[in-house]
Amino acid sequence: MFNPDRLADFPDKPGVYIMKDKRNRIIYVGKAVSLKNRVKSYFQSSKNLPVKVTSMVSKIEDIEYIVTDSEVEALILECNLIKFNRPKYNILLRDDKQYPYIRITLNQSFPRIEVVRKVKKDGARYFGPYANAGAMREAIDVINKVFPIRNCKKDLSEIPLNERPCLNYHIKRCLAPCQGYIQGEEYNEMIKNIIMFLEGKQETLVKQLKDKMQEAAENLDFEMAAALRNQISALEKVLERQKIVSTDMIDQDIIAMARGNGTVCIQVFFIREGKLISREPFILHNTDDVERKEILTSFVKQFYNNVHFVPKEIIIDEDIDDKDIIEEWLSRKKGLKVYVIIPIRGEKKKLSQMVAENARAYLEQVESREEREKLKTRQALEQLKEHLSLRDIPHRIEAFDISNTQGTESVASMVVFEEAQPKKEDYRKFKIKTVEGPNDFQSIKEVISRRFKRALSGDGKFIQLPDLLLIDGGKGQLKYAREA
Repeated sequence: MFNPDRLADFPDKPGVYIMKDKRNRIIYVGKAVSLKNRVKSYFQSSKNLPVKVTSMVSKIEDIEYIVTDSEVEALILECNLIKFNRPKYNILLRDDKQYPYIRITLNQSFPRIEVVRKVKKDGARYFGPYANAGAMREAIDVINKVFPIRNCKKDLSEIPLNERPCLNYHIKRCLAPCQGYIQGEEYNEMIKNIIMFLEGKQETLVKQLKDKMQEAAENLDFEMAAALRNQISALEKVLERQKIVSTDMIDQDIIAMARGNGTVCIQVFFIREGKLISREPFILHNTDDVERKEILTSFVKQFYNNVHFVPKEIIIDEDIDDKDIIEEWLSRKKGLKVYVIIPIRGEKKKLSQMVAENARAYLEQVESREEREKLKTRQALEQLKEHLSLRDIPHRIEAFDISNTQGTESVASMVVFEEAQPKKEDYRKFKIKTVEGPNDFQSIKEVISRRFKRALSGDGKFIQLPDLLLIDGGKGQLKYAREA
């Protein structure tokens, strides 16, 4: 347990504090204007602390800190440490590696578009993250129909290649840069247009394309004019589906939150040049006993730490902490002044209320779906209990299997399911130590014995016992598992 007397040595300066448990795992990361005062507040009377904070404090074994020059630097460092370590007691977006991004490979000759789940500093341009993968795929489909860029992974640093153009060239879905049929300058112009499209600047893009179409027609380049006309027509169909929601005609993100039974939905509407181009819902769990302001603040920090485009205005339906600091951070990131607005009345308030209504509607759908899934899971576990003549429902199930490489180097694997869902953090692998050769029976006996001995010794990784143990094999393996 952490000794609060050590706080006397903490500096009265801005920075980030890192709380660790007895296994040296980071369980919480926070920032502070004064490290000493902020950390000291966790060790006041537990009556004044939320249940979740009291539970966290009881697990603190050590607290480290990093002093920064300013509160903005502390905020940036806090965001990066949370993203990298994903501490248990911080409010977390789903791991951003699971959300897809659109990547434009500007670091390659004749760039292409691909979907990735990890952002790298590689000179490419990234758009996202997209919580709605369907909307992302729809955007890519529009791009592929309007702009005939390549989708192959060929190295085009030296062209032409010694091969024939692919099918996409013959169906007019690619202009075959691999054969030198299009110059780099003309190709890169298409890439610039795609970036404008993904940034939500479709109206500006259509206006530019119309000017180029007119110029091509005046120069009697009717083939180019016809190609531009087709691009304009496809883009105008996209614009028809977009609703004008703001008369400001600027780039805005509108954020609102709805809270349910242990679940929070935060909805983000993306307004570009006054039009709603897309929306993304984000579901957060384990937010009991956490104030709405803290949830929204954590979301804003993590969300904008991951995105690569920051709009001029961020409208939030409710107040957040660190508003001025977040404004300064995002302005640095964008290179222009960014405004975080908490509207009280007027058009912006109506917009934020509309987003809040959508968040509530989406949350109701999610909770209804989750209730159906819980009922389905409960029924499946009840049936399993009946079929196996168990006394209780098997809430925790562990399964073991043995494998080897041509009779040597035997290993065992343990997989875990809780409430019929895989619990991957509890998966374990064992190297068989006492058995030589391909002997599944003795190997099963060894690994089951080791698993339960570690539980009896108080090993935290194995302290939770299963309600049901599954052994891969036949009667022989089962007999030796029971002996263990």
